[in-house]
Parts: sequence; C-alpha cells; structure tokens
Amino acid sequence: MFSWMLIVWILEIPVLVCCSDTSQCIFKPQWNRYNDGNVVIAAFVPLFNYFIINKTIAFNVEKKYQAMFKVKNYQCTLAVIFATEEINRNPELLPNISLGFDLYNVQRSEWNILKEAFIWLTGMGINIPNYACRRKNKAVAILTGTSWAISARIGRLLSLYKYPQLSFGPFDSILSDQDQFSALYQTASKDTSLSFGIVSLMLHFSWTWVGLVLLDNHKGTQILSDLRAEMYRNKVCVAFVKMMPENLIAFDYASKETLKWIMISSAKVVIVYEDTESLHTAMLNLMQLVITWKVWVMNSQWDIAATHDYFLFDSLHGSLFFAHHHNEIADFRNFIQTYNPSKYPDDHYLALLWSKFFNCSFSLQDCRILDNCLPNVSLEYLPTNIWEMDMTEEGYNIYNSVYAVAHSLHEMTLKQVQIQPHGNEQENFHPWELHHFLKNIHFKNGAGNEVVMDPQNKLDEEYDILNFWNFPNGLRQKLKVGTFSPKAPQGQQLFLADHMIQWAMGFKDVPHSVCSESCVSGFRKSPQEGQAACCYDCTPCADNEISNETDMDNCVKCPESHYANTEKSHCLQKALKFLAYEDPLGMVLSCMTMGFFVLTTAVLGIFVKYHHTPIVKANNQALTYILLLTLTFCFLCPLLFIGYPNTAICILQQSTYGVLFTVVLSTILAKTMTVVLAFKVTVPGKMMRWLMISKAPNFIILISTFIQLLLCGIWLYTSPPFVDLDAHSEHGYIIIVCNKGSVVAFHCILGYLCSLALGSYAMAYLSRKLPDTFNEARFLTFSMLVFLSVWVTFLPVYYSTKGRVMVTMEILSIMASSAGILGCIFAPKCHIILLRPDRISLHYIRDKAHSRRKVHFTD
Repeated sequence: MFSWMLIVWILEIPVLVCCSDTSQCIFKPQWNRYNDGNVVIAAFVPLFNYFIINKTIAFNVEKKYQAMFKVKNYQCTLAVIFATEEINRNPELLPNISLGFDLYNVQRSEWNILKEAFIWLTGMGINIPNYACRRKNKAVAILTGTSWAISARIGRLLSLYKYPQLSFGPFDSILSDQDQFSALYQTASKDTSLSFGIVSLMLHFSWTWVGLVLLDNHKGTQILSDLRAEMYRNKVCVAFVKMMPENLIAFDYASKETLKWIMISSAKVVIVYEDTESLHTAMLNLMQLVITWKVWVMNSQWDIAATHDYFLFDSLHGSLFFAHHHNEIADFRNFIQTYNPSKYPDDHYLALLWSKFFNCSFSLQDCRILDNCLPNVSLEYLPTNIWEMDMTEEGYNIYNSVYAVAHSLHEMTLKQVQIQPHGNEQENFHPWELHHFLKNIHFKNGAGNEVVMDPQNKLDEEYDILNFWNFPNGLRQKLKVGTFSPKAPQGQQLFLADHMIQWAMGFKDVPHSVCSESCVSGFRKSPQEGQAACCYDCTPCADNEISNETDMDNCVKCPESHYANTEKSHCLQKALKFLAYEDPLGMVLSCMTMGFFVLTTAVLGIFVKYHHTPIVKANNQALTYILLLTLTFCFLCPLLFIGYPNTAICILQQSTYGVLFTVVLSTILAKTMTVVLAFKVTVPGKMMRWLMISKAPNFIILISTFIQLLLCGIWLYTSPPFVDLDAHSEHGYIIIVCNKGSVVAFHCILGYLCSLALGSYAMAYLSRKLPDTFNEARFLTFSMLVFLSVWVTFLPVYYSTKGRVMVTMEILSIMASSAGILGCIFAPKCHIILLRPDRISLHYIRDKAHSRRKVHFTD
C-alpha cells in the first residue's frame, strides 16, 4: 500500500520563485473544474513541497523557495478529472445531474492543511470559522489524501459538519475509529495480508536474516508487530530495526544512522515500510550517493522522479515492491494521451510541464501556454522515469472514490424520486444524507473489480510484485515479476518468475541473506548464546545419530536395527552377524576344537592299547577312561558356540559343558581319593578297607553330576538361556548371541565347578608325596591349578568384552581348561608309554622299589 505522506514521489522542477508572476502559478491554492455542475466534489491533494534555499533574493521575506512538483500526486488530479468526465458522459448514472469538482493543493504543515479546509468551508480566499460567504454550497463529499495525517486533520474538522469524507490514501486503522471520524470512509484495501506476503517472499528465496526500516508511529509499530509475529512463525530473524522519526528536523541524523546500520549489517535484504513523504525524501537522497549492495523489499513503488542525477545503476536497482493488484481502467491511457494544454487551458500545472519539457512559450500572467510548442506532444512523451502512463494505485483509489460518491448520489436521488415523484429532489438534498448510501454502497468499477466502502466487507487484496530496473541514462522501468494472493490454496499464494528478476548491484544470482550458513546433512544447529535464532553454529551429530536435511535443530537417533553412515546423513540397515564357521575366527576355533578332539581320542587309543601296563592300571583304570572320554566331549563343546544360534543350542551350550566339566572334576576328585584310600588301606581299620573294596570314590561322580544336573534344571526352569540380538558391540552389525538368562544361575554353575576343582586340588595336594608307583597326584594338582587359573581369569575378561569376542573368550576358556587337564595328567604318561617303554617293565619297577627300600634302610 502506498503512503503519500511518508514517501515523497516528486519531480524536481527547477522553478525558483522570486518576485516573478510564476509564483502565482505554483502557489495558486485551488483549481476548479465543472464548478458550475449541479454537485461538486472537493479533492485535497498535496501537489508541491516547498524548500527554503540558503540564498538571499528579495521575495517578500527575503527568502528563496524551490518548488518540488510531485508528479505522482498530479496523476491523482487527472484521475478525478477522468472519473468526473466519464460519469458525466454516462446516461445511466446520475441522469440530468452534472458532476463537478474543486481541487486543493495542501501543503505539509498542519496549519496549511486546515487553511485549505477553512477556505473550502467558508468561501474563496476567506478562512473565517463558522462563516460562509458562498451563496450556494453544492459540495456533496470531500476526497482527502494522500496520507492518513491529511485525512485525519481534515476529518476532525469536517466531522463537525457531517460532510462525507473519502480517504483515498492507504488504509489506516486510526481512520476507522468511528468516535473520531464518524463521517470518514476509506477507499483503499486493507493490508492485513501484507506481512504474510513479505515473509512468503523471504521464504521463497530462503532469506532468514533481514533488516527493517519503519516509521516511528502507530502504523510502523503495528507493521513491526505483524512482521515479527509472522517471521517468528516462519523462522525468519530480524537483523536490525530502525524506526525513523516523523519529525523532519530529526530526519537528517536518523537517516544517516539508519544508512550506517544498513551498510554494516550482514543482512543483504532490507524491508522498508513507509506511509509518509519524509522517509522517502531522506533515504532516497542518501541512497543515491552510496551503493548499499542491498536488496530492498518495499510496500510501495518509490517514485524515482525526485532524482535528477541519472546513474547507470543505483541503490534501488533490483528492488522488489508490493503493490495492490488492480485491472487497468479502460480509456484511461487514451485520456492521458489526449490530455494537453489546448484541451484543458485552465490546468496551469500542465502548462508548467509543457513549458519545462516541450519548450513552449509561457504566460506568467495567466499561467497558460502561448505558442511555439512541439506539435502532437502529450504526457506520453515525458521521460519514462518521470511519468507513468498506467494508473497508479492512488489514482485507482481516487477513481473508485469519485464513483462511490456518484453511485451513492444515484441511489439517493432514486429514493427521493420514489418518495416525492413530482418534487425537486435537489432542493431537499443535504450532504449528510449521503452517509446511509455510502456505508452500503457496492458496485463494480470500470475495471470489473468489486468496490465496497464498509471496512468489514472488504476482501483480501491481491498484490503485484514489481521489480525495479534501471537502464542507462536513467531509463528506469518497473516490471511485474509475480503475484501474491492470500485467497489461493495453501502453498500457492506466492507466484514468482525468478528468471525475470534483475537483482541489485553485486548480485549475479539470487542474494544470500542469512546470519549463519546452513548446516548440511550430518550437522545440527547449535544456538549462539545471546544471538537470534537464525545465528547458530553447526555441530556434528553424535554417534548413531543423523540429520538428513539442512538446518535441522536436532539430530535423529537411528533405530537399533540401523546405524549411521560415515557422513551421518542416513541410517543404514545393520547386517546380522554371528560366529560362523565361514569366518576366519570361526575356522580357527573349529580347527583347534577338532585338533584337541583328535589328540584326546589318540590319547584314549594309546591307553586302550596299553591297558595291560602298570602305568595305565595305576590310579583306577576305569576312572582314567571316563576322564579321557569326557575330555573328548569337552573339546567338542565349542562347536555348540559356533554357527547360527537358536534356543536349543543356547540351552545346550551352558548345560552341556557344565555337566561335562562336572564329570571331569568329579572323576579327578575320585582319582585323588583312590590314591589316598590306597595308602590308608594299609592301616588296620574296617572302614577304610570297606571303602576301598566297595569302590565308594566312584559314587562321587554320580553324586556330583546329579547335583549339577539339578542346578541346570532349576536354571532352565526359572530363566533359561535364549537367543539375543546385540546391536551395540560392533558398528554396523547386529550380533546374534546367546543370552545367559539368569546370571545368578550361570554363576552358580561356575561356582559349583570351582568348588569341585578346589576339592580335587586339595585332595591331590595332600596325596602328592605318597610313596606309590606312578602316583599322579602331583599331575592332578597342576591340572586343577591350571583349571582354576583359567576360570578365575575368565570372569573379568569375559565381562569386559562384547559380542563375538565374548563368545570366543568362553570357547577359549573351555579349550584351555580342558587342554590343561589333558596335558598335565596324560602328557607325562604318554611320554613314558611312547618314549620310555623300559620304565613300565616289571624289572624296572622291582629295581625301583628295591632302591627305595635300600635308601630307606640306609637312612
């Protein structure tokens, strides 16, 4: 929406007013057209700004003025003329009634605004309150603009008289206050969706770091609140906010400070929202001198006609503007093309333009063109950077305002005719009677668009997005590059033709306006303390976490069945893994198992072959066979730990080697007790003799094995082992292992085995020096010492490993303890049987026994 008081759209015409008659043309307070019509519309439009130049030339108060003609506002006056003529030519609208107008040029100061209003109320050139010198006041409505300040100041005065007032400036919530402005209507559309449109543009180009330049007034505060709320919802951050004062005295310092902030800020995009002339004047003059390297996003089209130095590029090149969408009014362009001083000789402003640009002779007395003009010229021939042939947004609003008054008058006259069919409706007409019709007016204008005056029924406006281009020699142009429609489906409100946009100087492609660079996949945003949400550091995701999108606030943890890739951007499916026979480790362990199995079988074969020898018969031959046979199965136990496990295998793993080792240890305990009993039997006593004859030590095996089977049964009944998945031991793999189930039961099994080993070790240690041929007590002692060392070391090492290594440790412990028993007990005997057969002959045994007795007697 365009704000006429905030932005000064002016064309600098170097008309210096001294003591010449030109001042009468420029300072002429009012301009009348069709003032002899039945009804008149008064329009107050700011056409000039006046600036004091610091040179002393005699002109009344010895000051020299420079008049700055606002071309864009001048088009508003042409819109009034065009609408009035079009209505008067229409036989169906206001028949038998001609419509006229008064145009008043209001200046910036509050007194000058009220002075023009007093002149209109009281009479030409007379501004005495409550006094009117006009013989007949035919005015029915007042058109005010282009800023809310002009409408508000005039509105407070006119509300006393109940004159209908139509504001064609930008919509303002203050003017909707019926308590203050009961007779005021706003033609412009609301800007309720403008903030949403601007933020949608930010999101389209991924601009998350932008600056804001606003006026320090109620409207600037409101738009700041709306923009911040919309930006917060869409994660767009504000780099800086500069509120420009409305006071012109403070503008010079404020504009310099604002430009400083703009230049040092890292934001490449600056949003400017304005609704008065002041901000445009101050900012434009500064930006013309300094290339800011920024993209400007504005709520209105800045009129560059105020600048007279034409650069190849300037700071506004590449800017984007939001303008209310409206269709073109038919015949308006033709009206502009045919609008010239010969057709409208009373328009002294037009005469000044012809004198300036077309070298016409100019009469200073009556402000009219004389002759010597270029033939067939029109406003269309003015420079394109100064004059626009298309109707501006303000001109469109004033066109609708004139038609709203005309339609209301038409409805009112029809009603009066119905009430008084033969009376003179004009004699009974009063301007305040028009309010009822203006409030409910609803019609389609010449462009086919709906026009309503009731703010509650105004529809959401569509916006055209314009791109400002600057060509050589100041040939500036605004090109429509997109639209924004809040009524469109979600996600389709904004349409942009990106390839058509010309960007500001320094940008070859779409500008990049962010506080921090985007965090790529594998990283997450880490907020910087004390900074805006858009300012952050990029932190790598933790182990087994990923981020597969840019600028993720948090990383996502992969499920246990997956693992994060090296870049931490995707979760990959973990492969199932177990200690397989095909693996190198599985092959090695299988070969070791089979090797020990073959070795134990060979030892058993040797003992079977030499079963008649004393060394085999010693220490209970049957127990020796049981021990070797059980060790053979112990060496086959590791095969249960290799391969794909299932529930049955998991149960067999623990119970099998627990029972087998119980048989081994109980057999060793029985062998040590046999040695002890063999020595004790020489001592008189029936109990010892009975134990030896009854072979009581052999029952130790059955009793010990039964106890172990009972413990295993309790274990399997309460909490048996089961197949478990270990997803944490090895990266990228799920290890299939056997869970022990009850840890207490597992330790009870190991504890029972260790207690048997300790008992066997104690018995063997006590009988190690008994004088018996082929006494193996010392070998049994060493074997139990090796067994205890292996399993005592096993527990801490076992629980410090995971996955397949844990299984491997258990396999190695089983083989090491079994190999220790095999080696310590049977290696010496095999050595004698195979390598020293002479030591097992009857002659050698007798000689050895004789030598022992001889040594004994000698001692």
